[in-house]
Amino acid sequence: MAIAKAERLMNLALCLLGTRRPLSKRELRESIEAYLEAGSDDSFSRMFERDKDDLRELGLVIETVENLDGEVGYLARRDSNRLPPITLDAEEAAALGLAAKVWQQARLAGAASGALQKLRAAGLPEDVDPYEAHGALEPRIPVHEAAFEPLMLACRDRRPVVFDYRKATAAHPGTRNVEPWALECWRGHWYLAGWDRDRGAERVFRLSRITGKVRSRGTAFTAPVPDVVTVRETVASWAGEIADRSALIRLRSGSGYPLRAKATAVRELGDGWDELEIPYGHGLDAWLVEFGPDVMVLEPAELRADVVDRLRAVAKG
Repeated sequence: MAIAKAERLMNLALCLLGTRRPLSKRELRESIEAYLEAGSDDSFSRMFERDKDDLRELGLVIETVENLDGEVGYLARRDSNRLPPITLDAEEAAALGLAAKVWQQARLAGAASGALQKLRAAGLPEDVDPYEAHGALEPRIPVHEAAFEPLMLACRDRRPVVFDYRKATAAHPGTRNVEPWALECWRGHWYLAGWDRDRGAERVFRLSRITGKVRSRGTAFTAPVPDVVTVRETVASWAGEIADRSALIRLRSGSGYPLRAKATAVRELGDGWDELEIPYGHGLDAWLVEFGPDVMVLEPAELRADVVDRLRAVAKG
């Protein structure tokens, strides 16, 4: 039904834009196949009025004209519906070029290049070269995960998806049924925020941990989509960036510089070890595991136990 309505609106818009004289409702009905299939005149009239209102809401200027015989006709003059010429100053053009340059290593590179070509045809300053090799800024958003494109389309179209996901503490991936909300890049990694149907709660998934293909489902969303999806804040809390406590760890000298950068206190112990006090938040255990034998957790006891459990899971791998 959604596709049929979109085609009907497009056909109506083309008829109204392509005519040089007002077309009556009778002529429009005879010209558009979907209107011919309407069961009755009343059904067609209601359909036409809804479509006309929808096109006006989309910005199409439709005029209503009455001829000498009192018959009402409709048309959309091209001069009234023509977009104004695109004018960009140097800063606006540079911003657009920078945005396009971001995607040159991603699957959207072709679309970005095509958009820039259209902007150049419409007056983008020739002295702005977004692909100049010696630019001061070299932005990059890496998109190497095969799951990115199907998830991006699923977020856009509001389509539930199914994929296999391997948690950091699990030896094997598990199946996730997700209603995708938004994708966001944070610290070089892409994350998906959405509603996990099996767990009945909001979840954030790191794309690099999705294995296999992302399969879409034809069903509708079951949970409301929030007005604001805070992917970064959620990931930050799970990564230990949002902390309300402190942890005491031992760190091998000359290693673990990301941990040292976060430390609120450092004390040399000798024998190749230092003692650090670092902020402790949810997910710190997963981060500490990445440093392997260079880190030992002293306190709190629950953090030490979580790190040990993760190391055992990796060893069973």
